Amino acid sequence: MTDAPRQPVVSLELLLDPVTEMRVMAEWEALAGAGLSSLAAHTAASNRPHITLLVRSGLTSPAPEALAAAIALPLPVELGAPLLFGAGDRRVLVRSVVPSPALLHLHSVVHDLAGPGDDAPHTRPAQWTPHVTLARRLRLDTLPQALRLLDDTAERAADAGAVASSGAADSGSSATALRRWDAASATVTHLL
Repeated sequence: MTDAPRQPVVSLELLLDPVTEMRVMAEWEALAGAGLSSLAAHTAASNRPHITLLVRSGLTSPAPEALAAAIALPLPVELGAPLLFGAGDRRVLVRSVVPSPALLHLHSVVHDLAGPGDDAPHTRPAQWTPHVTLARRLRLDTLPQALRLLDDTAERAADAGAVASSGAADSGSSATALRRWDAASATVTHLL
């Protein structure tokens, strides 16, 4: 099997606090453990739960000083219900991120600092759905099983005290860092 060539895109991404990251990774593992599509299968060190803010074919990163002056991290975020993206019999399964005014403002500021560019449509302000990806190419016929696994994982985490008891959403999560991912070179640069 050969790896597909990497697409020449660059993205700016928010990373999550350690407890929230562990929660998302537990969901990845639950899906993988059941033989379903999951990001757990991607074992590169760069594969971490994140919220993508901007995607372009090329990007000169905003100066860290400008980012630090304009963006206050950590930023509270709230993970919400699972969603599906795409069409056809295979979809992208994500956990939604509630688009709070603070998160939408941060997203807008990042785009302003990045300047004009060929942003991927789904990352442009007013077109963006904040989320954390759980699985790519999930077969639709496995969706009920995947949702049960996510519910079970959330319940176990709640029982362990890692998340709020509601399971579907939490109130103690935060975005703690900003990074730049260059897909062509498979490199990560931490910006904040």
